[in-house]
Amino acid sequence: MNWRRRRRYYDPFDELFRELDEMLYRFMRDLEFFTREFEEEKPSEFRREFKVFGPYVYGFRITIGPDGKPHIEEFGNVRKIGGRPIISEEREPLVDVFEEGDEVIVIAELPGVDKDKIKCKVSEDRKKLYIRASNEYHKYYKEVELPVPVDPKSARANYKNGVLEVRLKKVKIGKEEKGYEIKVE
Repeated sequence: MNWRRRRRYYDPFDELFRELDEMLYRFMRDLEFFTREFEEEKPSEFRREFKVFGPYVYGFRITIGPDGKPHIEEFGNVRKIGGRPIISEEREPLVDVFEEGDEVIVIAELPGVDKDKIKCKVSEDRKKLYIRASNEYHKYYKEVELPVPVDPKSARANYKNGVLEVRLKKVKIGKEEKGYEIKVE
């Protein structure tokens, strides 16, 4: 690639981009092999017996954490399990988690669903947020690790233009309570 040839000094991102190139190449090669293998066997029987999911959605985001190390987050409906790509019916949305004062803010991209089809729930230990959304054409599911325990009763969720924003107040550990569902406005 041209970006490798232009740089003559050491750049920590060079290695990261090289690894991403290799990972993406292997992934696309495996996906092509997986698809071709099933289509060549018995295409008509395959289509009758199995539900074919589509489209294939795969993406990743690279961020630099507070520790200075790059973090790679994958999203979509294609996952690699046991060296083979697995296509899921549910897509994993892209999610951001922020701490702002005494609140934790979770922002998730859920395009194409109505707000009444979105379900949000905080786990019993108050450290996870479960987001599930579905309609005829789109299905999303994500388990979001929260940085601190939160108060589920203080939760407010807002959905506008395909973006879900959930605001949760931070709490101190001590109270034991069952999971709590959040109403999306």
